[in-house]
Amino acid sequence: MRLLNKVALVTGASSGIGRAIALRYAREGAKVACADITPTARSPVHKELDITTHEAITQQGGKAFYVQTDVGDEAQMENAVLQTVKEFGRLDIMVNNAGVSLESRHPARIHETTNELFDTTMRINTRSVFLGSKYAITQMLKQDPHASGDRGWIINLSSILGIVAATENPSYCASKGAVSNLTRQVALDYARDRIHANAICPGYTQTAIYEETTQYMHTAEDLQRRHPFNGPGLPDDIARVAVVLASEDASWMTGAVVPVDGGYTAR
Repeated sequence: MRLLNKVALVTGASSGIGRAIALRYAREGAKVACADITPTARSPVHKELDITTHEAITQQGGKAFYVQTDVGDEAQMENAVLQTVKEFGRLDIMVNNAGVSLESRHPARIHETTNELFDTTMRINTRSVFLGSKYAITQMLKQDPHASGDRGWIINLSSILGIVAATENPSYCASKGAVSNLTRQVALDYARDRIHANAICPGYTQTAIYEETTQYMHTAEDLQRRHPFNGPGLPDDIARVAVVLASEDASWMTGAVVPVDGGYTAR
């Protein structure tokens, strides 16, 4: 119960990594606000998503609710924070997880990439992190500190492609590189307020996006080879690290950009 008496808001919580984080946070004692465009998965790839994330948490005895959120929309992101505080009284942990990889279905070099694809990727992957951090921190600064003395924990989902490049993936690489460095900036600016800001950089993880990647960009065998330690990961591999970064186990961590990638970036 490392997150007991903490309140978390997780974007993109309906499926994939966001869902895994929300479920594990609840098992660790947190109350969870699940933010997403819809409460159900937008892809039928994984059958376990037939039940919504917040329903799965409540069925297991946890406390959770769903708030409809377009993460690239300022008013909706602010509302997600406000609804979390209305429901649970405060906000301790902000997980900016929501993201897209449009090039996993339409790989292209930069001269072949449409302006619309680039703008959409930056809106969902990067602007959402700016907005989520902005409104979460505004709330964290207003409320009493957590019992630990810290005021909050910001956890952003970047990517190994925020560390290294990949072929035919310019908008995604740009968006995740921005997430990584924005995380460092937030960490520096709010260290004196005792707000942690760290980023996780997952390797290729077995989600709906992974299914598209192996269909249109890379073979499953290729991705298996690129991750020396046991091949591509599972959403819960990322969720476990997200728990650490939101707990007192990371009491002296901020500004870290942490690869969780089975050795992909060790080459």
